[in-house]
Amino acid sequence: MEDGVGLTALMVAAARAIETHRGDSLATDLYAEHFVRAAKASEGWPVREWDVPDGDANPLWGRLARYFGLRTRVFDDHLLRSTRAGARQVVLLGAGLDSRAFRLDWPPGVALFEVDREGVLDFKHEVLDGLRATPKLARKAVAVDLRDDWTGALARSGFNPALPTAWLAEGVLLFLPRTTEEELVSSVDRLSAPGSSAAFEAKLARELPDVHDDRLYASARRQIGLDLLALFDGGPRPDSAGELTARGWSTSDHTPYDFTDHHGRGPRPEPGDPLSGNRWVFAEKLSH
Repeated sequence: MEDGVGLTALMVAAARAIETHRGDSLATDLYAEHFVRAAKASEGWPVREWDVPDGDANPLWGRLARYFGLRTRVFDDHLLRSTRAGARQVVLLGAGLDSRAFRLDWPPGVALFEVDREGVLDFKHEVLDGLRATPKLARKAVAVDLRDDWTGALARSGFNPALPTAWLAEGVLLFLPRTTEEELVSSVDRLSAPGSSAAFEAKLARELPDVHDDRLYASARRQIGLDLLALFDGGPRPDSAGELTARGWSTSDHTPYDFTDHHGRGPRPEPGDPLSGNRWVFAEKLSH
């Protein structure tokens, strides 16, 4: 959990912990703060709104944390909507320290698969076992890197491609090389029965803009020693939404600020905003 990608999982967990205790919270994750406190790298990070220097004016623990809180709520709603509409499986690609298996009220008969690297899942299990946490549905951990044969590992864990599935890649695609993302999208299509859905975060720009000195990324480097831009794959990004459309999926994309408007709270656009190119994409597979 001490490498860069592990630190991003802890950063999102801290954001969820802060969101949980806001007076106007959009998402509740009572497990998030325990992940932050259990890792040496993050033991001094804030997990409450009142612990944040400068409050919402803090670029990292204010604005970016609100972004992650909003994203958590939007993707929570998507997965619950999909499973209530008939999806029998949920696959979290790059699950990180997500605790949806433990905190959401799932309909009966749904199985959830968490795909991530072994070290991330081992740390997660250690913390949750210490809390005696009990999942609210059938949960299976699939320890594999998304750059390796994750589809084979998923199949060995009991995944059934004949059943409608709700897929989620939350905040993971930007870390993957273009070819890996293209293969991932192709695999999702191949493994999805009619009635399946997919949601993921993408960048509108084909290439990441030069935002190295932006206050949001500079704040992450200064406050927690994490260079997010160095972790992103710097090459042109594929049009994954367009690829799913070409394969017969019905797709739509939204800015995060569409959901800020919908919920009446969350981050707002800023001049030179590095988040303004982010899109949250939703897709449904209508037929083979």
